[in-house]
Amino acid sequence: MKFRNSVSYAALVSCFATGLIMPGVVHAQGNDTASESSDDGTIVVTARRREERIVDVPLSITAISGDDLAAAGVQEITEIGQSVPNMTLEVSRGTNTTLTAFIRGVGQQDPVAGFEAGVGLYVDDVYLNRPQAAVLDVYDVERIEVLRGPQGTLYGRNTIGGAIKYVSRRLSDETSVKIKGTYGSYDQADLIVSASTPITDNLRIGASGARLSRGGFGDNLAQPGVENYNKDVWAGRASMEYERDGFFVRLSGDYIRDESNARQGHRLIPGLISGAPVLDDVYDARAGLTVPDQLVEAYGGSLLIEAPVSDNITLKSITAYRKDSSASNIDFDSLPAADLDVPVIYKNDQLSQELQLLYESDNLNGVLGAYYLDANAFNVFDVLLATTGDLINLPGLNAQTLGDVDTKTWSIFGDFTYDFTDQLSVSVGGRYTSDKRSARILRTTFVGGLSDAFDGPGVPIAVTSDFDGSDTFKEFTPRASVSWKPDRNNNIYFTYSRGFKGGGFDPRGQSSATPDFNLDGTISDDEVFNFLQFDPETVDSYEIGWKASLLQNRLNISVAAFKGDYSDVQIPGSIGVDTNGDGVSDSFAGITSNAASADVNGFEFEGRALVGRDFAGAGSHFNVSWSIGYLDAKFNTFIDAFGNDVADQRVFQNTPEWTGSFSANVGFPVASGMLDLNGAISFRSDASQFEAPNPFLDQDGFSLVDASLIYSDDLDRFTIGVYGKNLFDKRYKVAGYNFVTGGENGAPFVPNLGLEGTLTAFYGDPRRIFVTGEIRF
Repeated sequence: MKFRNSVSYAALVSCFATGLIMPGVVHAQGNDTASESSDDGTIVVTARRREERIVDVPLSITAISGDDLAAAGVQEITEIGQSVPNMTLEVSRGTNTTLTAFIRGVGQQDPVAGFEAGVGLYVDDVYLNRPQAAVLDVYDVERIEVLRGPQGTLYGRNTIGGAIKYVSRRLSDETSVKIKGTYGSYDQADLIVSASTPITDNLRIGASGARLSRGGFGDNLAQPGVENYNKDVWAGRASMEYERDGFFVRLSGDYIRDESNARQGHRLIPGLISGAPVLDDVYDARAGLTVPDQLVEAYGGSLLIEAPVSDNITLKSITAYRKDSSASNIDFDSLPAADLDVPVIYKNDQLSQELQLLYESDNLNGVLGAYYLDANAFNVFDVLLATTGDLINLPGLNAQTLGDVDTKTWSIFGDFTYDFTDQLSVSVGGRYTSDKRSARILRTTFVGGLSDAFDGPGVPIAVTSDFDGSDTFKEFTPRASVSWKPDRNNNIYFTYSRGFKGGGFDPRGQSSATPDFNLDGTISDDEVFNFLQFDPETVDSYEIGWKASLLQNRLNISVAAFKGDYSDVQIPGSIGVDTNGDGVSDSFAGITSNAASADVNGFEFEGRALVGRDFAGAGSHFNVSWSIGYLDAKFNTFIDAFGNDVADQRVFQNTPEWTGSFSANVGFPVASGMLDLNGAISFRSDASQFEAPNPFLDQDGFSLVDASLIYSDDLDRFTIGVYGKNLFDKRYKVAGYNFVTGGENGAPFVPNLGLEGTLTAFYGDPRRIFVTGEIRF
């Protein structure tokens, strides 16, 4: 595997963007004319919205080229988390396509409308507002950049932990066709066809289609013939580009349909009522819920315009629209009977417009911009709860939650760098954001089964929450840095940056559970508003680092130490609620507050080295790369739902103390081509799924080993490779559900919701072997 912290590129057009977003698939058509390595090995990125050498950028960046992604056999976004320090990317629990992302301890794993992401995901500079349909399959991508630390100035809200940027290639000036096929373990069978052609000297068109399929890693034993952890995706895209005298326009559109089965969890404890034993295979389940039919569908389009108005100024416009819907049957308890079952529907849409003015001169470079987003996030889910011991014949209560959240946000921003001398430069920037959130939260209790949202027979008996409110959050997020370059290939820098995650209203909040804060005997609208509302959280980050390109670019290193002051941390939580006074929890309510503060400190060390070349014939090479990340993340205060400070009993979720990776690539000329052998190992120390440690769900430290053997011909006509993932077949948890207490030191498990006891886990991919061939015309 050839993951690196830096890769070689030819000069790229500054901050080019298609605006195309294809959840599940990111690709572009055409030859690699925009992404080939430059002769001197210079690494160019657009992290500051303009083209720069990576060594000149005063922040922590990992850049992975499309060629390196292909050589490593990377097929979806979560895999890059193995090689980037202090980053966690996972498929969210109970889903196939919802992304959970954490960088430097900051993120969000709850996908419900009303909660905001902590890591921004961008496809060609277009922000994906929601995590649904964001587990992207990767192919034909120019590169991926991971920006660590708050990016609030240039990328705005919800980049408090960092940002992940996909950058696509422009279409080729020549007619080209690529056909790529893969076959492997679990009947994986993928076919990707891409083509583009010029229509005139200035106009080009391109299209791609993808069929991605794989059998399940396990089976759902409660539904014969239904596989668990399978893949069933269709996708397509078309784009048109016009370019003349520096003026560039791209219009693109895409569609994806994911019919993969619902991903169900593995029970870690026997059923407390049924006595159902724990299954031997962690990828097997006994989930009985079948409603609604599992389906993810998304489509969108974008328009990018770049117009140079002088030698120094370029104007850019990025307009994009996106819509997606997801329906899933999530069986929390993973048993045939309805003990704790959650059918859910998500619907999201967004319209965004960004304008940029890019300025470049000998000493002053930067960008001014304005951004607007109009988005809606809707979800409705039932919570089917067993309340009697007869789980089959006596359906229990159903607590339905409906959330409808509108977001209207606008911002203006600027960021400029002035070079006082060849050695000393100062960068200053800031962004002002107005972020309005309007929320409708409706919670209704049903009896008799599923609600009408899922065409069920349930009868409503009580409304426990009916809230309609809005609030506007205003934030200024500055950035400043000083860079000192002893010479052109060394950069010592200090950077301060600030980021924020948007506030809102708890989408699971129960207005009827509002306390009487002023003890006047009544619950006012203001008290309900304050009970459900939570404020933005912020991180102030201080980073000192050194970047170097040494030995004629044969050795590239990046070292950074950082201190993060994490304030007003949003703590989502849920508690069981007894709505009818019988002493049994028949519903649950969300309680989210800005009840914590923390310090997030650490360091990162990345490197890439060309150890040897031309030692076994012209073109032979030996490369190594590595990454090490350390995080000391600790809560200073953490106020729980009962008003107690439990900071010493809480940890950061999805945040290992240590992350690391090492990879090597050796290539030899064979016949009329090059044979490359790639190997990689990644390591993650112990990590907790939630802030409250749980010995049953938390994952111990583990390592993953990958390898590949690839042959490419000298004329760039074809490539064939054999890839191995997780070669030692390690089982490791990536997510889970916990609605029990007890279980330690022989104590019995006690359910919080339902009767069977819900303690289920979801696992990363097992060992997979696959063969990929690509033909280019």
